[in-house]
Amino acid sequence: MGKIVTIFNQKGGVGKTTTCVNMAAALGYKGYKTLLIDVDPQGNATSGVGIDKSTLDYSTYDMLLGEVTARSILTETAFKNLSVLPASIDLAGAEIELSNVENRNRILKKAIATLVVEYDYIIIDCPPSLGILSINALVAADTLIVPLQCEYYALEGLSQLVNTVRTVKKEYNPHLELEGVLFTMYDSRLKLTQQVIDEVNQFFPKKTYKTMIPRSVKIAEAPSFGEPVIYYEKYSKASFAYKKFTDEFLKKQ
Repeated sequence: MGKIVTIFNQKGGVGKTTTCVNMAAALGYKGYKTLLIDVDPQGNATSGVGIDKSTLDYSTYDMLLGEVTARSILTETAFKNLSVLPASIDLAGAEIELSNVENRNRILKKAIATLVVEYDYIIIDCPPSLGILSINALVAADTLIVPLQCEYYALEGLSQLVNTVRTVKKEYNPHLELEGVLFTMYDSRLKLTQQVIDEVNQFFPKKTYKTMIPRSVKIAEAPSFGEPVIYYEKYSKASFAYKKFTDEFLKKQ
């Protein structure tokens, strides 16, 4: 059985999709058969692995509505051991269209059930908001990784995020566990950075990764070339950081 990891933070701009894309690519690069699932209407994880969203006939939107199977939209990427279930802008309407569907919070889990046994790791990218799509991603997951920007505002949503996870665990997915918190956009020159890290370490004792993802121009450039940064600029600090983070993740498994 593959391990399903959802990358989630209801605050936007914290490096959620970047972490999804590069963690999935790094797992594949290290020899693990990996599936990236994009359920964010922006579809940035899809384009981030080189898939042109405008050419898609079907996407995770159609899968969630039950019009196609997960296997039928499974797309191979150009990167080692990495496949994707791609997203399109149509997903923006899914929140409304699924609102009256029975067991709507378990649709994703049911849709990917037949694929789970075929992959070592499944990484899910969800929207930076708490709606049906994000809840589906949390219900389908075994564990959760929270990317957290090293800035003051990142702390404000922590208690809300914890309450969300607690509710999902109680109501829908009792097996959901916090895998860890990953600090992103790290800048050692800023005093505030260390203050945020210290506070989060108190909030999530023994759950923060030692590896921190630095601010990087290469991270910003890579998506425009449809490549994870570990392929786009493999000798950059950001590339080394994501590979090191993935190693740290694997050691805990």
